[in-house]
Amino acid sequence: MESNEPLAVGVGAGTGALTRYVLTAGLLAVLPAAPHYAFLVTLGINVLGSYAMGYFRPGPLLGTGFLGGFTTFSALTVAAAQTTAITAFIYVLSSVVLCIAGWWAGDTMRDRKEAGDR
Repeated sequence: MESNEPLAVGVGAGTGALTRYVLTAGLLAVLPAAPHYAFLVTLGINVLGSYAMGYFRPGPLLGTGFLGGFTTFSALTVAAAQTTAITAFIYVLSSVVLCIAGWWAGDTMRDRKEAGDR
């Protein structure tokens, strides 16, 4: 590990978390109030971050840092804990499946782009 890597990860994580907060607050301000919208916004951000991780294959600053801060599992667990058991199960399962699918889609698109560039 390089000596400045922890600092890069920390700066990236703070920036990513702030970006997620602003995006979440902005989307929830324009969406009509509904019980599941906060979860859906969080899920969308997590899938987008997973896709970006697969597509860009970033290093510590943008990967572990920015995208790690941009995506969140804690907000998902809070949303799940505030619902019924079946809804919590659906929240967690959909998040895991869709985030893996997002990463896979990003990685596949990157591979296809690289193959087309040759």
